[in-house]
Amino acid sequence: MTDRYAVFGNPIAHSKSPQIHAAFARQTGQDLSYEAILAPRDGFIHAVRAFAAAGGRGANVTVPFKQEAYALATRRSLRASVARAVNTLTFRDGELDGDNTDGVGLVTDLVANLGCTLHGSRILLLGAGGAARGVLLPLLAQQPHSLTLANRTVTKAEILAAEFETVASRDGAAGVEVPIAACGFAALAGAAFDIVINATSASLAGDAPDLPDGLYASGALAYDMMYGGDLTAFLRRARDQGAARLADGLGMLVEQAAEAFLLWRGVRPHTAAVLASLHQG
Repeated sequence: MTDRYAVFGNPIAHSKSPQIHAAFARQTGQDLSYEAILAPRDGFIHAVRAFAAAGGRGANVTVPFKQEAYALATRRSLRASVARAVNTLTFRDGELDGDNTDGVGLVTDLVANLGCTLHGSRILLLGAGGAARGVLLPLLAQQPHSLTLANRTVTKAEILAAEFETVASRDGAAGVEVPIAACGFAALAGAAFDIVINATSASLAGDAPDLPDGLYASGALAYDMMYGGDLTAFLRRARDQGAARLADGLGMLVEQAAEAFLLWRGVRPHTAAVLASLHQG
């Protein structure tokens, strides 16, 4: 019997996850199906439980439900607990296991696919919601020179930065202490970064954070965790503001999917050919 998996989000029509997991299944000889499910913004929990009751084996979770998925999970991995956000659910023995593969997906894309050196770099992470939470500790574990967390609501950034300074000191970041600064977007004026990562949901609405000029150091990468057929508004603005390199979140999507596939099926697919196929359209 074919095992069923899905991705839940709102919006979800743009998702390439079904295509990615179908490719992984062919590559590894796994008998599974994978679909995209539009969950009502006030009906995520019901939608997931209905899918599990109908025989679903696992699910990915995207915007805006990752923190709801964290609350729904009955068991959580360490990386999900630290992030307080879940993007991968496994239905097993009457339990909902929650994990977060976003961080490893982002770091793998940056390092393995894009050739970035995170160690010693100056990183700016935009946003303080579930997407940012999911990648903070894996980024810190790469031992950057510094990490700045900027958000429209400064208080949220400050709270998140303080929390992760404590977590990094206690649980990870390879035992190193990485300075974490927190501020609003306007306060970034005069600073420069090697890597600027957009973890806000602004790109979904065709918008971009209002950032000052001069943020991009020589050779800097602008990275949007969202993806689309064309450059996102954030990447267009980054190009205009002097970013030397642009990348969207397609590689992160593929790499986090490979980690989820490993959790579900016990085998890690190769990602290079799948990512190349997606880039070719």
